[in-house]
Amino acid sequence: MPTQNGNNMSVIRTEGLTKVYNPDQVPVHALNGVDLTIEKGEFTAIVGPSGSGKTTLLNIIGGLDEPTGGKAFIRGTDISTLSDRELINFRLNHIGFVFQSFNLIPVLTALENVSFIMQMQGRPAKECREKSIELLEEVGLKDKINKRPSELSGGQQQRVAVARALASKPDFVLADEPTANLDSVSTAELLDMMAELNEVEDMTFIFSTHDQRVIDRARRVITLVDGKIDSDEERTVDSG
Repeated sequence: MPTQNGNNMSVIRTEGLTKVYNPDQVPVHALNGVDLTIEKGEFTAIVGPSGSGKTTLLNIIGGLDEPTGGKAFIRGTDISTLSDRELINFRLNHIGFVFQSFNLIPVLTALENVSFIMQMQGRPAKECREKSIELLEEVGLKDKINKRPSELSGGQQQRVAVARALASKPDFVLADEPTANLDSVSTAELLDMMAELNEVEDMTFIFSTHDQRVIDRARRVITLVDGKIDSDEERTVDSG
């Protein structure tokens, strides 16, 4: 394996990634030998029909599922070699997640939801609060920091989720159908915000999506068909 150092190291690299569900019954081949490299600063959409393997690929990259075969490297670390405890800590410190269902803690305010991740990392309470306020201001929710999820719109809840994903200072953010429950205005605002974070802070975003609005904003579109990469297209996107 070639040695990679510093900023030259790929954020994500997979080698021959396979995933088979129900191998002892009626096997379902969700992934069939996926080789993929994602570099820092990418704004990439993984697309394909239902059952093509999009979410499975994201779950394996995110350490939420194990491959049947092949390897997934995050910043050079083969995450399949980590123990359960090591994997939990690795996810906490290296990977941000944004889900279509928001996954906010209902009894916590926006500020507390964002702060919770940093508290789990053992960061000081003052730093957690100050950084949470800064992130919520960054995603346009300065006046909503004390609101609970039930008091926020879907678009606002997803903005809190993005702030929470960024709170851990991750190497990249995985966004699984992040616009699925949002209207057109909220989707446009969310994508504008994520694109700005990508351009200004060089944050890496990887989307799994059916949403053409997300696909249109991506600078790289990877299409999966039957668990294999069917096409991998680099594109120029007009940010204006």
